[in-house]
Amino acid sequence: MVRAGQWKGWAPTQLLGVTLEGKKLGILGFGRIGRELAAMARGFRMEIHYRDIQKLPPEVEQGAIYHDNEDSFLGAIDIISMHVPGGDANRHWLNAARLAKMKKGSLVVNSGRGVSVHDESLIAALKSGHIRGAGLDVYDGEPKVNPGYLTLENVALLPHLGSATIEVRDAMGNRALENLDAVLLKGTEPPHRVA
Repeated sequence: MVRAGQWKGWAPTQLLGVTLEGKKLGILGFGRIGRELAAMARGFRMEIHYRDIQKLPPEVEQGAIYHDNEDSFLGAIDIISMHVPGGDANRHWLNAARLAKMKKGSLVVNSGRGVSVHDESLIAALKSGHIRGAGLDVYDGEPKVNPGYLTLENVALLPHLGSATIEVRDAMGNRALENLDAVLLKGTEPPHRVA
């Protein structure tokens, strides 16, 4: 808007969003990345809910609320942030049936794997307003993006740049070097196995 010269100044209803403070954040996949997100979200005084394979010890949860079933998880949260691996087990996990279980006006964030979202179902929920908005960093079949997203004003589309910092990319390269050093030079197990 600013770059295009279309901003005419402040207006009370311009570009309205929702605050994070007090919202219930649902983290699907409470591994290392999910727990880091929870730590950041606590700074916004968000209530943290999570769904994972099993309940974690209290010292790991740090007050996060575990849900042992999808219905209670999806019905409790205002925002879902997805951090699950790809593959057939999670293919189209977020589908029409699960989106319908979420509160009207919820937000969807996927920075895990594109295959975990059924695009047509999310697009329909965004168009109907049942889902207020979405932020997507990964796509099913990327780099292709479902064209249904491209005309929607209530979805932010990023070009898979979740790890795009100098520090993270350096760390990724160093882990690869440490694995090569362990296997090829020391004849030991790699310290950073890829499952």
